[in-house]
Amino acid sequence: MDSREIYGITITFAGVILAVISFFTTSFIRTYGILIIIVGIFILFNKKEDKIEEIKRRK
Repeated sequence: MDSREIYGITITFAGVILAVISFFTTSFIRTYGILIIIVGIFILFNKKEDKIEEIKRRK
C-alpha cells in the first residue's frame, strides 16, 4: 500500500463515521460525511498523481 491508498481509506472511513453519527445527531453532519466520502474515493482512484510522481523521479 502506498500513501495515497492509506490516506484515501482513512478519509473515506472518517466520512462513513460522520455519516453514521449524523443519524443520531443533527442532519447537516451527513452532508459533510458524504462530501468527505466522495473526496476519499476520489483520492483512492486518482492515478494521474502517480504518473506525475513517476515523471519527477526519472529526472
